Amino acid sequence: MYEQYYGLRERPFDLSPNPRFLFLSEGHREALTHLRYGLTGRPGLTVIVGEAGTGKTTLVRAALQTAGSDTSTMVHLANPTLTRSEFYEFLASGFGFSTQAAASKTRFLAEIEQLILARERQHGVLALVVDEAQSLPHELLEEIRLLTNTEVRGRSLAVALVGQPELAARLNDPSLRQLKQRIALRCLLSPLTLPETAAYIAARVRIAGGSAETMFTRDAVIAIYERSRGIPRTISVICDNSLVNGFAASVRPVGRDFVIEVCRDFDFVAAPGGGASGVRREPAPIKPAAIAHPGTTPRPPLPVPPTRDSAARDGKDGKDRRPETAAARDGKDGKAGKPETAPVGPVGSIASGAAATPSSETKQDSKPQFANVTTPRRFSFF
Repeated sequence: MYEQYYGLRERPFDLSPNPRFLFLSEGHREALTHLRYGLTGRPGLTVIVGEAGTGKTTLVRAALQTAGSDTSTMVHLANPTLTRSEFYEFLASGFGFSTQAAASKTRFLAEIEQLILARERQHGVLALVVDEAQSLPHELLEEIRLLTNTEVRGRSLAVALVGQPELAARLNDPSLRQLKQRIALRCLLSPLTLPETAAYIAARVRIAGGSAETMFTRDAVIAIYERSRGIPRTISVICDNSLVNGFAASVRPVGRDFVIEVCRDFDFVAAPGGGASGVRREPAPIKPAAIAHPGTTPRPPLPVPPTRDSAARDGKDGKDRRPETAAARDGKDGKAGKPETAPVGPVGSIASGAAATPSSETKQDSKPQFANVTTPRRFSFF
């Protein structure tokens, strides 16, 4: 619709999980590495947890593309809300088992052992990847645990559970403690930061044949991040609709106003405090006591005046009953020694608990001066 207007070969923000548009932030790269390593056939479960829309399914498809080979068999279960019989029927079909294995668990276990052995001889892998694993029925989680018991020559069925944070909460259930103990790899997929959001937009536009500098302003990118809270799927929704509105108004690049209008239509609001992690926030106001004049040292604390309680500790007769270390400072003969003077600084002196007036040589301008304050550099998004 708007591809020709913005100089694109294709739409860069489609919602379908296309590995070709995979953006690897630091967290996504770590999660992909965990998935690839977990699908090598080593014993144990691999668990990837992330909020809805953070790109888990795209990561799964990218991992299956790179890990798959002629000697490996990998099954991807995207809708795990199945009964036990349907689950084994799905696995038997995916692994190429006989129709008897789909109907009989005994036959299924026998054929999966044979397939694991065959893949081990061919240096291949037998794997199961469960997407949306937070929706797995309790009985299927137990069946998956039991399937990992099937081990032949140190090889077993490689299992990866990928789901939303509810999956992590379910794994903390005491009834699933045996399953949790079998987790060998675990990774948390976090939302994108502000720089990663800008890089995500630029990467997808570049793959589609365009240039992000001519499509979005800097303020628009900041608004996209604040309203999407760093969720890649939400970022794509906002970007796609903003480009549609910009095309309809013949505006290029798209500014913040278009983004805010789209977010208002979709009811996307910024997180309390200004957005997700990494969002730009206003600096906290500086307290007057924290303001220092250039080239000065902080003023020492004022001495605490004596109280009635401290006088009572000296005794009703008025004699000094403080420890020897304290009395020594006043002189051995009982006479008061020379009082200690507070250090005199350029901004004035302190004597007897009161601040003296600064001298004419050290008197500063009444306007507060801030030392060692640097202006934040502009961040180049693209």
